[in-house]
Amino acid sequence: MKNKGKKIKRKQVIYVVSMIFFACVFVCSALYLGIYYFNSWKSERKVDNLKEKIITTEQQEHSQDESPDSTNSWISEEEILPSYVEIDGTMVQEKFVELYKLNHDFIGWINIDDTAIDYPVMQTPDNEEYYLHKDFEKKYSLAGSLFADTDSDIWAPSDNIMIYGHHMQSGKMFQNLTKYESETFYLEHRYISFDTICKDGTYEVIAAFKTQIYDSSYTGFKYYQFFNAKDANEFNTYISNCKALMTYNIPSTAVYGDELLTLSTCNYHTSDGRFVVVAKKIK
Repeated sequence: MKNKGKKIKRKQVIYVVSMIFFACVFVCSALYLGIYYFNSWKSERKVDNLKEKIITTEQQEHSQDESPDSTNSWISEEEILPSYVEIDGTMVQEKFVELYKLNHDFIGWINIDDTAIDYPVMQTPDNEEYYLHKDFEKKYSLAGSLFADTDSDIWAPSDNIMIYGHHMQSGKMFQNLTKYESETFYLEHRYISFDTICKDGTYEVIAAFKTQIYDSSYTGFKYYQFFNAKDANEFNTYISNCKALMTYNIPSTAVYGDELLTLSTCNYHTSDGRFVVVAKKIK
């Protein structure tokens, strides 16, 4: 009877300890998720504040209407030419002047309608991943910022501009890119807007696929190594390789001379997995 009593007490202790352990795990998990989503919300509010600093088309129309040299009572959106302001030796589109003054690493704004993708894009030639975990204000952020590869050139421009962003479980940053795995989603979101400090751009999606980052010994297709084609054959090979990785067909393609935009985010189908969307500039 004595031994039986000890066994019961031991089971009770194990039960209590287990309950305390699982309760701690639950509380810690809930706390982590709470902090994660709060920080995500705070980060998005900062982005909203940045958006308010962009001069809209309507504001540009009003500005041109009030210009002493204006002879038209109204100017359509198609007729508005971008105006530029020189800031520290760089000519910046007027609509982005306030953002560029705040941070000279800012190179443009990307947007895909009806998605969470609506963010500033940064670039730091001397340290490509500087914004991996920093926000627009250069403060630590788990979500980081969208940033362009150092081999991308918005001024020349390079044949391909590549932009990286985190795949956030909250659905923010570039998480929505993975939705292009669905043909239905692609059909409803074929166009991407990427307006830079030097010019505006509308791009049409031509490919979306899963892939990965390979080690240096791999000799196959590495999407992240293409920026400028030495000839039409190299350009066409890049397009063909992208198309070959797709799970559905996109009739639209690109030809040598087109300007490409490649968006890349992490994907969890394999080690160092990536999901990539490629688009060509149409205007």
